[in-house]
Amino acid sequence: MNKENYSMVATTMMGLEDILAEELRLLGAQHINELNRAVEFVGDVGFMYKANLNLRTAIRILKPIFSFKARNEKELYRKIYEYDWEQHFDVDGTFAIQSSGFSEVFSHSKYTALKTKDAIADSFRDKHGKRPNVDVESPDVQINVHVRDNSFVISLDSSGYSLHKRGYKVASVDAPINEVLAAALILLSDWNQISNFYDPMCGSATILVEAALIANNIPANIFRKRFGFSGWKDFDPELWNKIRDISLEKEKEYYGIISGADNFQKSLRAGRANINNALMRDDIEIKMQDFFDTKVSPGTHVVFNPPYGERMSIGINEFYQKIGDTLKHNYQGCTVWLISSDIENLKMIGLKPSRKIKVFNGKLECRFVRFDIYEGSKKESKQNR
Repeated sequence: MNKENYSMVATTMMGLEDILAEELRLLGAQHINELNRAVEFVGDVGFMYKANLNLRTAIRILKPIFSFKARNEKELYRKIYEYDWEQHFDVDGTFAIQSSGFSEVFSHSKYTALKTKDAIADSFRDKHGKRPNVDVESPDVQINVHVRDNSFVISLDSSGYSLHKRGYKVASVDAPINEVLAAALILLSDWNQISNFYDPMCGSATILVEAALIANNIPANIFRKRFGFSGWKDFDPELWNKIRDISLEKEKEYYGIISGADNFQKSLRAGRANINNALMRDDIEIKMQDFFDTKVSPGTHVVFNPPYGERMSIGINEFYQKIGDTLKHNYQGCTVWLISSDIENLKMIGLKPSRKIKVFNGKLECRFVRFDIYEGSKKESKQNR
């Protein structure tokens, strides 16, 4: 069994590098180095399995296998062609290419991916008289090509499809929050995982399921059917099963209540389906209720993703004013976090945020803001401490 350490890269969403680096540190990674939308680290094959299973804010775990410089497409083709691909898969295996990064010469990622695919397929054909097949859905080996200017890094993608696809989501709603972002928001909100947790606009229950996974210390990707590394030549099923079992043994008991509400029946149906599929039926309660009618007990930790931008169906100013009024009157004694891309209009809430964090929901720049809703006036609250 190969126990040697090597360098890997965990990719993430813009602005989540810090929290991913902290996750890696807690998991036991070595030589952690934050990059742009990625974190570099060192570990062995067992750690690679563990990272894929447990990391909540990673999108992919890449294992770089070689790097080079190429000034034009002929040079790119030659360098890829000359590499010994049979270390990683056979002519009867399947592969797929993903390309990322930017270069003036190699400005089209699809073209870079196509040249890479041709070079790999041609190298097999010239040795064996036939080409391996491309399988974009479930390849034995997924290859990542990252280009910056004329520098290339070629990696094996140990995750396969994106790690935000946890495997529990069977139903969705309009503009659902990405599972990686949902987990990141919960981790960024410094929830103590003791107090009750509430999402008053829960949609398809992504934030609630991620909160339950975090509170119970259940691996983020325990429901996934497949990871990229399972098609690799050196895949060690015995080690993988051991890592999986050890990770599951670290589950802990959460004694609070995780609950949510939504005022659309379609959202509740989707939410219940996802909760059931995540085996969380007994851990998460959701009900039909309009946010503006909700009343929450003091001490509750609240995280929610209200509709914003194109999802708004009423006037923005009026909407945020009503959120502010509801929080002041019905959420006293709570810590409330919400994410929105309507950065200017957040001021209409009429409460001073105690924290603001810049995050991105896809390409939308957002603010994740915290409001401490005091019982009575702020002055009275301080006097009663």
